[in-house]
Amino acid sequence: MGKVRTAMVKRTARKLITAHPDLFTEDFEENKQLIRKLVDVNSKRVSNKIAGYITHLVKVTKQRGELQ
Repeated sequence: MGKVRTAMVKRTARKLITAHPDLFTEDFEENKQLIRKLVDVNSKRVSNKIAGYITHLVKVTKQRGELQ
């Protein structure tokens, strides 16, 4: 089974990507630092999940752009 992400994680990640499209990269550690600056998240685990999902979305959109 794959990873299941909550709607809050997905919604927050999509909002951040649309608000700052050129800010995020394929590097998880870099995205994690940006999340801590941009979003007020109390939980380290939730901020890591958001950063991981953003990293995933950036990689997928880059791959789709190269294929087309």
